[in-house]
Amino acid sequence: MQVNFAYRFRIYPSEQQKILLAKHFGSCRFVWNYFLNERKEFYLKNKEEIEAKRIKGGLNYYDNARELTQLKQKEEYKWLNECNSQSLQATLKNLEGSYKSFFRKTHHFPKFKNKHHKQSFTIPQNFKIENNKIVFPKFKDGIKVKEHRKVEGRFVVATISKNTVNQYYVSIIVEKEVKSLEKLQVAVGIDLGIKDTATLSNGIVYENIKPLRKGMKKLKFLQRQLSKAKKGSKNRKKRQFKLAKYHLRIANIRNDYLHKTTHQISKENQFVAMENLHVSGMMKNHKLAQSISDVGWHEFKRQLEYKCKWRGRELVIIDRWFPSSKLCNVCNTINQELTLKDREWTCKVCNTTHDRDLLASRNILKQGLNIAAGIAV
Repeated sequence: MQVNFAYRFRIYPSEQQKILLAKHFGSCRFVWNYFLNERKEFYLKNKEEIEAKRIKGGLNYYDNARELTQLKQKEEYKWLNECNSQSLQATLKNLEGSYKSFFRKTHHFPKFKNKHHKQSFTIPQNFKIENNKIVFPKFKDGIKVKEHRKVEGRFVVATISKNTVNQYYVSIIVEKEVKSLEKLQVAVGIDLGIKDTATLSNGIVYENIKPLRKGMKKLKFLQRQLSKAKKGSKNRKKRQFKLAKYHLRIANIRNDYLHKTTHQISKENQFVAMENLHVSGMMKNHKLAQSISDVGWHEFKRQLEYKCKWRGRELVIIDRWFPSSKLCNVCNTINQELTLKDREWTCKVCNTTHDRDLLASRNILKQGLNIAAGIAV
């Protein structure tokens, strides 16, 4: 199977290269904000004509590209020529995609970017890695790369980014062949939860490591220290850096654990069934929002989907309204009285005692197999 595979490496630019990278970040951010504002104003100005379909729905990539060429010729915008022109064009294409996604109602309206968050720009072509350096236009001498594994495949696009703790990375997307694993005669159902990250129908339980909860004491301390610092002072910037670095550490711990868990599940099982949780809706419950975000359900599902696809595994998503925890798998009786705090319950019809999470995973597996066979209820 031909797939787009991403490699992410830490890069170590020199001081001069950092200045030039900052110019690229700023120029691409300016182009995004400038033309997003142009599109927004054009739509508001011509809203009646657009809705009456007397003119086209708005500015497109080609309109913006022509204006960008004219903009770079003006004296006050000459500094745009210091950056890779392909990266500026790629920014316009990304804006085009985000704008179209909004009108298709598959994404939120594009946001204006600022310099205080993560910075990035795209290199669509003419880049390579050689002698542990990445070389691309405007960086002919190359930037040092920590290439911890060999890049295999046809280069598609690269993205240079800088996070809030001043670490630089390059993400390289390549097109490569991925071989499916040997088929197994193993099926499993997964119940996602807060007490445990995932409970499998075969009895395996992946505990919730709770990285945010465990780091909350230090986070509160760092936040208090930040709030006491004077705004605009160097001391405040130092404390902001410490707080951002600790947040990054928590996110890395969670992401590492999710990758290991989804890797093991997709490797050891041929058929996987899991429930489709409405995470954004559940996050509106302020008593559970922090715990839900800490466990990372959405990321768990995203990783499991593409890993199963790559390895030739079958993944079935169960409807969110399926009563997996309430359904007795012995007599098919539904317990309407079950509450969230009940971790075990006994069926009043057959007197079978169920562990809530294990029961849910087994019911999810059964429903998933029925869906695969076309007989789901």
